[in-house]
Amino acid sequence: MAGFGYLTTGLAAMLVWLGGGESAVGAAEKAKPNIVIILGDDFGYGDFGCYGATKIKTPHVDQIASQGVRFTSGYATGATCTPTRYALVTGQYAWRRAGTHILPGDAPLCISTNMPTIASVLKQAGYQTAVVGKWHLGLGSGGPTDYNHEIDAGPRTLGFDYSFLVPATGDRVPCVYVENHRVVNLDTNDPIHLSFKANLGDSPTAKTHLELVRPTHRGEDEIRAGTIINGICRIGFMTGGRAALWQDDSLADTLTSKALAFIRTNRSKPFFLYFATHDVHAPLAPNPRFNGTSQCGKRGDTVQQFDWCVGQVLDTLQELGLADDTLVILASDNGAGGEYAWQEKEFGHRVNGPLRGFKVTPYEGGTRVPFMARWPGVIPPAAVSDQVVALVDCLATAAAIAGVSLPTNAAPDSVNLLPVFRDPRQPVRDHVITQSGVPSHPACAKQIRVGQWKLIARTDGRHELYDLENDLAESKDLAEAQPEIVKRLAARLEEAIQSGHTRN
Repeated sequence: MAGFGYLTTGLAAMLVWLGGGESAVGAAEKAKPNIVIILGDDFGYGDFGCYGATKIKTPHVDQIASQGVRFTSGYATGATCTPTRYALVTGQYAWRRAGTHILPGDAPLCISTNMPTIASVLKQAGYQTAVVGKWHLGLGSGGPTDYNHEIDAGPRTLGFDYSFLVPATGDRVPCVYVENHRVVNLDTNDPIHLSFKANLGDSPTAKTHLELVRPTHRGEDEIRAGTIINGICRIGFMTGGRAALWQDDSLADTLTSKALAFIRTNRSKPFFLYFATHDVHAPLAPNPRFNGTSQCGKRGDTVQQFDWCVGQVLDTLQELGLADDTLVILASDNGAGGEYAWQEKEFGHRVNGPLRGFKVTPYEGGTRVPFMARWPGVIPPAAVSDQVVALVDCLATAAAIAGVSLPTNAAPDSVNLLPVFRDPRQPVRDHVITQSGVPSHPACAKQIRVGQWKLIARTDGRHELYDLENDLAESKDLAEAQPEIVKRLAARLEEAIQSGHTRN
């Protein structure tokens, strides 16, 4: 692809890599490395220092980039959370399976328990596996999730040995932790009842009890008009489970402590940790110790809280002598939401950097995300790669690292990233397909990028075409001027849809 390559800082680092690269790679890959995937929530392309942020400080995120590779064309494959998380866990584009839209908090598990997952593949290879943080892939089988008993389907039926979850999102009920398929601290005499259609009894909402809403959250009541919990309005309605309710300003601390405990417990064996933080998703309720620490208000403070979480993981790996034996991948599940566009005017901070669009939209701001990886001795330090990579590629990459051969029907859209990790100039994908919107919306679309060209194919039949190499901001739609390219990319997209796979 024209203009794609990589840069490294420091002549010494370059000479070490070029002169001793093969032996370093061989030594690093003899034993099975640990794998840690840190997935942030709703971070934009411009939110971290290594991607140009100046009003928000992210030294620990930047450390991963400086010690590894930072991708400028990393994709989430979904412009919303559930589709991206589905793709990461299964290696399959979410649009191939019905029921992978943004899920309510009582949705059943949307992944078949017979389907190979990144956890089951690594478990087969002898890894201890865990997911800590935001799940949002449904829990239980059949109808609405029953949170009052042990849940019969979830991470542990997909190959995860341990799980500690925020079931859906922080702004959706239920606002409880689920550990190994049981609600933490649930009082059986105070059962949980949920509804995403109508209020339950006299559950307080912003419409009836505005005085119970924190002043800093009163502007959110139109979107989050459900039950008030901890002074914050939620999506959906909930009664019961009072002893099990989380405290919003300790979410990051709690999730991080569980992630670190898993690392410490499994320090002597290969482990896989999928650490899915809740930050920087709404509601923004950072721990008070982060208030006022950034130059971008509460959202900026929450970004810096996330950076602290990343630092805790990196410091623990270093402390235990595991840093050199661990692949760390960090990315976001989609771009930043449009409700934060005002930060550019007020703070001089563009959440999605130079990209057009936001979360949900079909433009680059919806799916092109911060994406970086560190693996000392394998990934050259301070590298910048323009090669296209995606979170759906995590499964094939993990399998390659673990020495597991994938069945032909597993991870149908996942590509092994090891070649581009070893040499950031090495292409691994000739195209990527992303999705945006929600299925019921006319603006719902699939996007295919092939080289410099990106086609937006909307469900209503409209097409848009952009030249990303010369127009990163997608300011000029070339669909009418380049009908042959539209036709070629549309055919490529249709072929991918009909074939059922894109992995050779």
